Amino acid sequence: MTGPQNDANVNTTEDAPTRRVTGVGRVLIAVYGILALAATGRSFVQIVSKFADAPLSYSLSALAAVVYIAATVALIRSGRGWYRVAWITIGFELLGVLTVGTLSLFDPSLFPHDSVWSVYGRGYLFIPLVLPLLGMWWLARRAPGRA
Repeated sequence: MTGPQNDANVNTTEDAPTRRVTGVGRVLIAVYGILALAATGRSFVQIVSKFADAPLSYSLSALAAVVYIAATVALIRSGRGWYRVAWITIGFELLGVLTVGTLSLFDPSLFPHDSVWSVYGRGYLFIPLVLPLLGMWWLARRAPGRA
């Protein structure tokens, strides 16, 4: 008769060894991290100093900061749960950029001051428009279960 099973030897998908992120993945994560810092700093300064001037624009900048932080963490972490969080945050980011970008072109009065996503991220060299597309491409190539 064998002794009790040791749960420490059970290897679940969440506990699977992590794959080292290299190449494009490292660059993608670095850009997300930089954008997270930039959006956080921008929204903090805007909200503290002049929130009453454009509350929608500045609130959207803060929302973008939260999305970029969550996406950065999700891209760094491994496992099916984090993979799902990465898809959700990056999908939300793309939806936000397209929605705010389009609204800021067709009805500029909605955004008297720019947010991170205004005019498709023009103030950030359109990186907010391109980044989620690259992120989705990279995630699709790194789906859990793929070698």
